[in-house]
Order: sequence, then structure tokens, then C-alpha cells
Amino acid sequence: MPLQIHDTRTRTLVPLETREPGRVSMYGCGPTVYNYVHIGNARTTLWYDLIRRYLGYRGYDVTYVLNYTDVDDKIIERSNVEGSDPQEVAGKYALAFERDMAALGVEPPDILALATKHIEDMVTAIEGLIERNVAYEVDGDVFFAVERFEGYGRLSGRSLDDMRAGERIEPHAGKKYPLDFALWKAAQPGEPSWPSPWGRGRPGWHIECSVMSVKYLGMSFDIHTGGTDLIFPHHENEVAQAEALAGAEPFARHWLHTGMVQMGDTKMSKSLGNVALASDVLARYPGEVVRYWALGGSYRSQVTFSDGALADARGAYQRWRTFLEAARHALGDRFPRPPDTPRRRVGSDRFDGEGEAYVQRFVEAMDDDFNSAQALAAIHDLVREANGTLEGAQSGDAKDAQLLATLSEAFLEMTGVLGFDLPSDAVDSELLGGLIDYLLELREQARSDKSFERADEIRDKLSSLGVAIEDTPSGARWRISGGS
Repeated sequence: MPLQIHDTRTRTLVPLETREPGRVSMYGCGPTVYNYVHIGNARTTLWYDLIRRYLGYRGYDVTYVLNYTDVDDKIIERSNVEGSDPQEVAGKYALAFERDMAALGVEPPDILALATKHIEDMVTAIEGLIERNVAYEVDGDVFFAVERFEGYGRLSGRSLDDMRAGERIEPHAGKKYPLDFALWKAAQPGEPSWPSPWGRGRPGWHIECSVMSVKYLGMSFDIHTGGTDLIFPHHENEVAQAEALAGAEPFARHWLHTGMVQMGDTKMSKSLGNVALASDVLARYPGEVVRYWALGGSYRSQVTFSDGALADARGAYQRWRTFLEAARHALGDRFPRPPDTPRRRVGSDRFDGEGEAYVQRFVEAMDDDFNSAQALAAIHDLVREANGTLEGAQSGDAKDAQLLATLSEAFLEMTGVLGFDLPSDAVDSELLGGLIDYLLELREQARSDKSFERADEIRDKLSSLGVAIEDTPSGARWRISGGS
């Protein structure tokens, strides 16, 4: 079965159909860099990353473009508060965003498009819209004429009357219709501005994404992503601008939108002040734990942020690490190397037996609109089975050792596709094993000296840390205990 995705425009599950066989062009709406991003913003971008990674795993060559809105009313307001230049503000918060993304394991886009680097392209596009009589100029401002674009409302599924009651409708005395939106804003004192046929000014918010996505990906590119809060008016306006200018459709072949993060019963929002900054969350939890939390439910679902949810994610992630440490110790040199860049084309098999069965479950889940919850369930089921082979593998049972190696390799592939870099702890594993072996030597010495109380203390301490000790005629053996 082909990869299925939920398309916002059709509101149905559809097969991914690309413009070119084997290639995916993908555009993600990035941050307006006027403040530190909150965990909801971060989750959206993290999902872009997972979608891109999985498409690559399925054999597609992906070109991924992400934008920064680095000129905007909010940036200007922030610069006034901080007493600095708007571009300094944008640069400061862009770097902060990139630090947060790196901590979450988010890979940089293939192309990072900054609005301020594409002003001339936007001016050219606005001129084209005026020529096509779908835009008009009023005293240095330029507006898109919504009523002149027949398809307006198809993406969001709203009528013009519904939209008039929507959010972010900009008031202006010169507008011919309330829903008409700004393509170009005349310069105001103290604001950044650029030259144009209508006088100095700056672009409106919506035109940048239409222009930059088509510049790098062309019309009818494959996937446009963003949060559900952008469907109207931002993405609706992007469609109108691009298709009115090109005289053709579609602007994007598929639309994927991520659900919002809640704080209690309310959407997390900087404007409401009920946010958990990504940097603050990352100061309390490791990036991979936060990543696990973010991928724990459907990208389309609305999730609630809480310390309890992060604690649950930490426990689940720790079970993965516990299993890996035990598998490394049990297998030694037979522990598999993770694939550098896992790629899995349709119909291919990489593993034998049990390992392949789990990977097939993983693929079927992710092919179903990137169902990460079911993909994670497949991984945890694998870990449960693999834990049952640890003792036998450590005792020299060849069958258990082979199964453990196969399951470990499948585990590394699946978690790698999800963006987890668990094998990076290999050096720590060697250190851990050496320390445990040394403690067992001390325990054995204590027993030889008939200091049984001391020997029991060492055993009890190791047990409390999750290390199970088994005394055998050939000496003590250890394994990391725990299930999944």
C-alpha cells in the first residue's frame, strides 16, 4: 500500500502523489523571529523534521525549504522594546531557534529562506498581481482583491462570510473589501523599508511564503506544511497569491497541518502569555526526551503539555537506553552498527525473521499518515521481546545472541528514522561495563575475606541501580534488568 497522508484541502486520507517520481519538494512555514519559540512552535518544526526523515527512508529524494519571517510588525515592536535594530532582533532570535532545534535533533533544511533576502522577488510578484487585476494600490499600500480570485476559501473550507468573522483581518481605510489583505505596506517613520514602484515600504506577511516556495520548488510542489493556526488566513492567502499570479493550480499538491499544543484547556500562545519556552523545557529535560514526547501522538492531534507527560516520555525513553546498554554488554563485539543513512524502498527487506516483522509494523504505521504512536508501539514490543533474550545471550546461547543482534539492529534502524541518536552512548556503555565489573571484583574480594555484609551492600546497590547479578560456578554475571 502506498504512503497515505491526510490532505487538509481534501480533508481525506490520500496517497502521496509527487510531481516527479522518487522526488519530494517540501516547504515548511518557519518562525517569525521576534522572540524565543515555545514548545508548541518547536513541536511543529520537529514534525517537519520527522516527515522529511521518513520520506528519505522510504526512498524519496527530498528538497526541504524552511523560511524565517525576519521583517514583521512583531519584530519592529520587539526592537522598540529592546532598543535595538529590527535585524539585530531577528538575528538574535533566529540563532536561539536554531539552538533549540539542534537540541531536539532537528536537522537544518536544505534551503533556509529569509524574507529580507527576497524583497525584489516579492516586488516583482506584486507587480504581476496588479497587472492581472487581482491587486490594487492605495497611497503606497498594495492589497490583494479577494473577491477577484474565484478559488478563495477552498483550502480552509470557509465562505467569504465566514472569513469576515475570522482573525487577523487588517483594518485599513483604503481597502475595497474587508478581507483584502496587504501585499505591500508603505514605509512608516523608523521602520525598515525597501524601494518599490509604490514608494518605500516592506512586504506583507503572506506574500513571502508564496514567492519563496515557488522560487525554490516551483508551482505545484509536493508538500506544504504548517500549524493548523496558519490555515486561515496565511495559507489561504498564499494559495490565492500564487495561483492568481501563475494563472494555474495547484500551488501545492498536498497540505499537512500539525495540531496545536495546549496548556490546560487553552491553546499555547505568546499573545495569551501561557507558554512554556522550548529553551526552558530543554533546560529541564534532555532533547531526546522532549522529542519522544513530541512524537508520542499524531502530528494532527492536539496535545497537552505538562511535566507529567514529559516524565512519562522520560521513563519510556529510559527503557530504550536500559535495553541498549544491556544488549551492548551481552553482545560485545557482535553488537550491530547502526546504519549511517537508513533507506527502505517499497517492498525491500533488510532483516530476517523477527526483526523484519517489527520493521514491517513500523513502516505500515508510518505509511498511515505518519502514525508515530503505532510506530513507537512496534519499537516497545520489540524491546520487550529482546529483553527476554538478554540472559541467554550473555550466557552464551547462540540462538538468543543471534536474535538479540537482529532485534538490536532493527531497533537502531527504527529509532534512527525517528531521529534518535541512541548509539552515541557507546563510549558510556564501555565505561559503565568497566565500572560494574570492577564493583563485582570488589564484591568477590569481600566474599573471599568473609566480609559478607560488605558483599551484600555492593550487590544491593547495583540492584537498586537496575543491575541484576547472577552467581554461577564460573563467577558472577550481570545484566541490566527492567522491561518495556
